[in-house]
Amino acid sequence: MKFSTNEDIDAPIDAVFEMLCDFEGFERAAIRRGAQVQRVDNLTAPGVGMTWQAAFKMRGKERKIEIEMVTFERPTEMILETTAPGMLGTTNLDLIALSRTRTRIKVELEVKPLNLTARLLVQSLKLAKNSLTKKYKSRVADYAKQIEDRHAKGNSGGMA
Repeated sequence: MKFSTNEDIDAPIDAVFEMLCDFEGFERAAIRRGAQVQRVDNLTAPGVGMTWQAAFKMRGKERKIEIEMVTFERPTEMILETTAPGMLGTTNLDLIALSRTRTRIKVELEVKPLNLTARLLVQSLKLAKNSLTKKYKSRVADYAKQIEDRHAKGNSGGMA
């Protein structure tokens, strides 16, 4: 099952990529939503090999996942692989400079079941694909707007 969307952001590609590298911010956001998140690598700078373990409740069950950065090409691409029992997920973040001050971000999420239980879960998700796609596109659009707003504040001295 695959989701994909594009958003144009009024910010230079380097600034957008830097904001996408706010991994501690993503960790805090997941924790605020009730997940347990722990970074388990020893890297001192963002790059290939960054790894997190997370646990959260979904559909009434405790789920455990591991997320690993498998591609990190500054400032154009990040690919994260998520593994869970019976499932593999891939998130691609591609950035394209449209101009010196405008960037297009393409966000793709693909989930592949690896066993029958996961296949049944993905099948049930496919039944709600239209509403899930709307939510996915809305969340990516909201995040793109946040990046734009953070960039605008940063240029006016409102953000460190």
